[in-house]
Amino acid sequence: MDDLEPTLLLIPLVAVLAPLAARGLGRWVRIPIVVFELMLGILIGPSLLGWAVPGPYIAALAEFGLAMLFFVAGTEIAFDSFRGRVGRRAGLGWLLSLGLGVALGWTLDPGEAAIVIGIALSSTALGALLPILRDNGDLRTPFGRSIGAIGAVGEFGPLIAISIFLGGRDPGLSTVVLAVFALLAALAIWLAFRLPRGAMHRFVDATLHTSGQFAIRVIFLILAALVAVSIVLDLDILLGAFTAGIVWQLIMRDAAESAREAVESKVEAVAFGLLIPVFFVYTGVTFDLQALLAEPILLLGVPAIALALLIVRGLPASLAAPADADRRERVAVGIFGATGLPIIVAVMGIGVDEGVLTSGQAAMFIGAGMLTVLLFPLVGMAVRGQRVRRSAEPVEDDLL
Repeated sequence: MDDLEPTLLLIPLVAVLAPLAARGLGRWVRIPIVVFELMLGILIGPSLLGWAVPGPYIAALAEFGLAMLFFVAGTEIAFDSFRGRVGRRAGLGWLLSLGLGVALGWTLDPGEAAIVIGIALSSTALGALLPILRDNGDLRTPFGRSIGAIGAVGEFGPLIAISIFLGGRDPGLSTVVLAVFALLAALAIWLAFRLPRGAMHRFVDATLHTSGQFAIRVIFLILAALVAVSIVLDLDILLGAFTAGIVWQLIMRDAAESAREAVESKVEAVAFGLLIPVFFVYTGVTFDLQALLAEPILLLGVPAIALALLIVRGLPASLAAPADADRRERVAVGIFGATGLPIIVAVMGIGVDEGVLTSGQAAMFIGAGMLTVLLFPLVGMAVRGQRVRRSAEPVEDDLL
């Protein structure tokens, strides 16, 4: 308990300092806040200053922060982006990434480690990219919708792969269990369509500014229910969290725009103001920097893995660029698509727990994920040049 008290204070302190640092440096270069959360977490963690230490209470809060990150990603899915060209190419790109990733992993370490590496290299950090797209006004543009489709497949696909291949069960049985979850998720989605939304939306609107906060309570109920189903079925909880976001989006699809925006603002306040920063700071606190420094080959592997992400994930992701995109924008799409971290953290944890990866190897991949979050969005925006701040445009051409 003595170690817990300073950690409970330091993590929110770092969460406050991160946006201040991002704003201070924003005059010269725009760096995502998550980078500062990670770096400051490493600074106060056991690897450097040793002021903050891992513990079960903060770990549980960080796990819930990761779940909220995937919930928010689920609420931002633009389903029309999956129709036609963009959806097909986003799915094809992910399958190519998974195949290339497993093949590369097999050359490094044949066996189950290859699957862990392949899943990590096929991921896209949609949750980390959404705030950047939103801040740049790109969320509803053809570029943003392409990134949304790539990111959705790059998060949902790895979660499915984790559930089938890394669940400790025979892949055939894992597929059956996953099918059971899919049926339960389909039931939840069916109920979302069948709910008397008019009455519910009126009640949500009536409690937006009262202590009732019905919408937020329903959100946590849906999130807890689908996460609980994932736990009971021995699936990754992020699968349930992602699905919960989709269910909530469907429930609110016909609500008044003012109500949707108000609820979204409250969800973002809880997610990005509290829970998600805890996850990223705690990831920094638990990052095994000493293991990297102890083996120079692992330290050199960090930029190599980042380059591998650019090739294995970025090149296939660029297939889903908008139909009218020029070469610069296609390159930018690939760079954004190669940005990965949350899935990498999750799958590396599984690899270490199952004994197929060492703590140092996991730190190498997580460090590469951190590097992509730091550099790739900045490089992607620079490659796009003057098109970064363009306003929303019609997307019908991408759906043909």
